[in-house]
Amino acid sequence: MFKKIIVAEDIDSISQGLKTLLEKLDGVEVVYTKYCDETFLKIKKAQNDNEPFELLITDLSFKSSHMDVNLTSGEQLIGQLKKENFDIVIIVYSIDERGYSIRYLLDDVGIDGYVSKGRESTRDLLKAIKATYDGEQYISPHLIHLKKPSSVTDIDQFDLEIIQLLAKGLNQIEIVEDFKRKGKKASSISSIEKRIIKMKASLKAKNTTHLISLAKDMGLL
Repeated sequence: MFKKIIVAEDIDSISQGLKTLLEKLDGVEVVYTKYCDETFLKIKKAQNDNEPFELLITDLSFKSSHMDVNLTSGEQLIGQLKKENFDIVIIVYSIDERGYSIRYLLDDVGIDGYVSKGRESTRDLLKAIKATYDGEQYISPHLIHLKKPSSVTDIDQFDLEIIQLLAKGLNQIEIVEDFKRKGKKASSISSIEKRIIKMKASLKAKNTTHLISLAKDMGLL
């Protein structure tokens, strides 16, 4: 089991609940922080002292502070740790259940676990700690359907923007105009049409309306 854990959480009641939970883990040192900058500095100092933290449990959203801070969110904290190549297991513990956000953190950023705060979250978090210690990636059971299906691995961020605009009722010409205003690439009607055809094939959608419906079901929107 992990021997040294750091928890980044700015809500006292949640921190207390986590403290009660993590005390059940024998022989584990746990440090609690309220700010992302503070968390990063503690992780860095522990690394320099050759006493590194093995696991970070962090929320994504933190209340704004009167202090001058560089890292204002859990995502920024994780990004900085990844940028500096810290060897630490990361579990996100958040109320955010947006499909794209979860997939981005798991698939692109490379976090090790995602646990949704809720009624069963403490038990879920213990499972996540055990799974990630064993080298497995973990996601709360009721969020598993949000993991990226193999059928959409070729759908990128640009495609998702197109689906989002289609869902807002824009047609292909209006999407092109929107992308041109934003200085986006692939800003011709033919390029947009090709991408829509590709997405329909990937998701086996019968038409554009069906494509939007399937994207919502998969948590892409």
